[in-house]
Amino acid sequence: MEYLDAIQHRRSYYMLDDTSPISDGQIEKIIGHCLTYVPSAFHSETARVVALFGESHARLWKIVEDTLRARVPPERFGSTEAKLKGFAAGHATLLFFEEQETVEALQAQFPTYADNFPLWSQQASGMVQHAVWCALEAEGLGANIQHYNPLIDEQVAAEFDVPSSWRLISQMVVGMPTAEPGPLEYKPLDERLVVKH
Repeated sequence: MEYLDAIQHRRSYYMLDDTSPISDGQIEKIIGHCLTYVPSAFHSETARVVALFGESHARLWKIVEDTLRARVPPERFGSTEAKLKGFAAGHATLLFFEEQETVEALQAQFPTYADNFPLWSQQASGMVQHAVWCALEAEGLGANIQHYNPLIDEQVAAEFDVPSSWRLISQMVVGMPTAEPGPLEYKPLDERLVVKH
């Protein structure tokens, strides 16, 4: 699939199973390629990924379930539990982090731009997430992105031995799509794109 096609066809797939048309090693290579070549402000390379397969993937969603069960009223937990089981049914979860010591060092080194470095870090993370998502889409995988942080941050760090300087940004669930998402409507481009010559 061509690059623009991958961008167009990338969607949030919530119905996933625990299969993949490519090996876990190939998924790892795709992530590594994106981490290496996606740009970042001042070439700071603050993006980090923890790829969870198999039992590690299952443990993550058990952490999320236990965390939410303690917070969501029992009478409302049924729909939450069903959603979490859907994520757990996937093949893998990719945890996206931003490394904060580098961000803080750049703030100290370039005080004029200090307020911008956390924003630029988030932008870099978004670019890495999108690049990984599109690359996996091009290989036939589906994905969706979740944000159970900061509720799960401490448990995730302890369970997966994550350095304290890494800040959790998102959780990307990956697997083979078992159902297509519904159609989307897009705003007219003339409301979103301005061209000047």
